[in-house]
Amino acid sequence: MSDDIVNIEVDGKPVEARPGQMLIEVTDGIGAYVPRFCYHEKLSVAANCRMCLVDIEGAPKPIPACAQPVSEGMKVFTKSPRAISAQKATMEFLLINHPLDCPICDQGGECELQDLAMGYGRDVSRYNDGKRVVKDKNIGPLVSTDMTRCIHCTRCVRFGEEIQGNPQLGTTLRGENVEISTWIEQNIDHELSANIIDLCPVGALNNKPYRYSARAWEMAQRPTIAPHDCVGSNLNAHLLRGTVKRIVPRTNESINESWIPDRDRFSYEAIYSADRLQKPRIKESGEWRELDWEEALEAAAGALRGADNIGMLASPSATVEEGYLLAQLASHLGTSNIDHRIRRRDFSDQDRDPACPSLGCSIAELEDMEAIFVIGSNLRAEAPILAHRVRKAALGGASVSFASSEPHEYFFDVDHNLSGAGLVELLSGDAVGPVRKALQKADKALVLLGNIAGSHANFSAVRALAAEIARQTGAAFGTLSPGANSAGLCLAGVLPGDGLHAGAMLDEALDAVVLLNVEPDADLDSSVDAVARLAKQEFVVAMTPFVSDALLSATDLLLPIGTFAETSGTYVNVEGTWQSFAGVANPVGEARPAWKVLRVLGNLVEAEGFDYVTSDDVLEACRADVGDVDVGAVGSNVGGASGPTGSRLKPLPQSESLPQTEDFTQDEIDVPLYSVDGLVRRATALQLTPAARRASDEGDG
Repeated sequence: MSDDIVNIEVDGKPVEARPGQMLIEVTDGIGAYVPRFCYHEKLSVAANCRMCLVDIEGAPKPIPACAQPVSEGMKVFTKSPRAISAQKATMEFLLINHPLDCPICDQGGECELQDLAMGYGRDVSRYNDGKRVVKDKNIGPLVSTDMTRCIHCTRCVRFGEEIQGNPQLGTTLRGENVEISTWIEQNIDHELSANIIDLCPVGALNNKPYRYSARAWEMAQRPTIAPHDCVGSNLNAHLLRGTVKRIVPRTNESINESWIPDRDRFSYEAIYSADRLQKPRIKESGEWRELDWEEALEAAAGALRGADNIGMLASPSATVEEGYLLAQLASHLGTSNIDHRIRRRDFSDQDRDPACPSLGCSIAELEDMEAIFVIGSNLRAEAPILAHRVRKAALGGASVSFASSEPHEYFFDVDHNLSGAGLVELLSGDAVGPVRKALQKADKALVLLGNIAGSHANFSAVRALAAEIARQTGAAFGTLSPGANSAGLCLAGVLPGDGLHAGAMLDEALDAVVLLNVEPDADLDSSVDAVARLAKQEFVVAMTPFVSDALLSATDLLLPIGTFAETSGTYVNVEGTWQSFAGVANPVGEARPAWKVLRVLGNLVEAEGFDYVTSDDVLEACRADVGDVDVGAVGSNVGGASGPTGSRLKPLPQSESLPQTEDFTQDEIDVPLYSVDGLVRRATALQLTPAARRASDEGDG
């Protein structure tokens, strides 16, 4: 026996295990399935369902495999008569109070209890007394409850305590009266809260918007990528005859593990909102009329052909393919006025921008950091999965500090929370001293700029100060970015070069403007009246999935495009991972994938090279142009010798000093969790959550 290997026997087969490893992990590793309800590999051991009882030689009674550490020479029998008898007895007890309402349960067909009852249950119950009935709880617009079905596995309770850090569900009462509930009736209120739907092994917690709308066996499952933040969480879409019925996580341990934020799960509701643009529309003499696609595209091409001064603004969640075609179209039309940085306000040092934004490490490596300094970020709203990873780092002993004009709530111990002043003042004052020391002491340290910093009116000064802190402490330097694909759009060429940036385009008199999935009242710089400024432009074309009063006021031609579910494309996330996805849903109305609309526009204006047949062809051309920019490399230091070209901030020339400003007051834009894009803004369930209501109240105030 070596110190790092324990030899055991499972069902007569020799197996090597790690000291202290739980028996159920070992059996899972060799494919010897042991039934379970309460055990989950991401949660602590509870051992309260007793379904995983196994027979261990020498033990006086069956032992729960989830709570039994391995020991040298242990002999385990998972399918002996004694083990099977114990498992069947446990199942009988679990079903005593279960309502057995599978025909009307949303979990039917994918229920762990249903599956195991087939293997370990009896065909006739020996229990003839009345069953216990538990009143359902109202815990908000996202999760429905049928608590009579609950078997008290406590997965949802442990998720709140251990993953969220915000325990809102718990066990109340004692003995046969135990219930899972909130102590005082309230909505669950966390950006990851709906993951309890997937964790629940029975039908007690279900997807509320999906309730009673489809059956598991009727639906097809298709993989896709989350379109709302720079993480690129992996998703599975469940479709009934081409209509998205629900979204669930697709496990990817290097990105989102097995969790997804609530906005990734429920934003699909907006695909079928009343605001969807069903057909092309054009404004003539102040009146809107519908027209067919051929006429609409000719009108758009005519406006672009006849324009001398053109501007193009793209959503940071546009795909690589859409961005590449937009950039190629701009090049053919002779304009450099193209940008996706639509919420940025300070462009004074844009020449120092890296080739594309980067986290400075891989997403998974966030957990291994020993010190993290997050500057200008409401991290839980901007990138919930990254906030979860940072929390894991903090629980593992990392020193985590924040600097933001307004403090934000985090469910772990924050070492230093700098607030109460503007970002420039905070970063240049004495208060940052202890944070510097923590970064210097750590072997693995990260300085991370958030989206609040990115939209700050003094972003150049904030970034320079943050970069200097990273340089002096030897920490890696990273940035978050808005939308799902800021990195990909940088690589695709959706940047102005020597042309007008997004802010300047709103100030300039242009002959034609193209908006790619941009809503001027909600997506552009909120410090200016973007709707009024666009309305003064000669001709504005909007490719958009939605129609709104702002778009009707600001634009002259509306072209309906598909959402992320109705198009194929590629996102490059903040660690530099290229993730392609196919369209999963049928288009709504006459909506078309934006890359196809741009391809046809290119043909109509006689641009060369617009003969792509599939989005894969566009991606191949883009990657050939991108070449060897290594956006996926990690561990970059600001201006240091290591790190990828794509993530390294260009250093200040030696003759220059840090940008100076006399304005140290708060001047930030903090986009609420459920306002980041048109999809989440129109997802009914998300807008009923406490977070959305708080943001609405603050906005009204």
